[in-house]
Amino acid sequence: MNRKAGRTKDRRFYSIGEVARLLELETHVIRFWEREFQRYIRPRRIGGRRFYSPEQVKLFQSIKHLLYEEGYTIAGAKKRLGQKDISPSLPSKNAEKLLHEIYQELQNLLDLLEG
Repeated sequence: MNRKAGRTKDRRFYSIGEVARLLELETHVIRFWEREFQRYIRPRRIGGRRFYSPEQVKLFQSIKHLLYEEGYTIAGAKKRLGQKDISPSLPSKNAEKLLHEIYQELQNLLDLLEG
């Protein structure tokens, strides 16, 4: 079986840069929110780099929505996150396009490594 045919587009983890691009934020904002919302978000650290699960990316998305669109303070957003699941969807076209580009870049790198 061809190795490429068995791969899926699903991601297990996203780097901090990828999360920042998806949410159209700076990486320092992601790091700040990580500290402020550490009850909900704990990145996986590999080689000193932060990696976030898709669920954590959704939490960042919810935090952004609460702070920027709903006008909550950090404290208010923490309370709101504790109340119920809040997960507005990413702008689908931008997110899908970015994820596809990232996937293609990774495929190209893998092809180069496989020779």
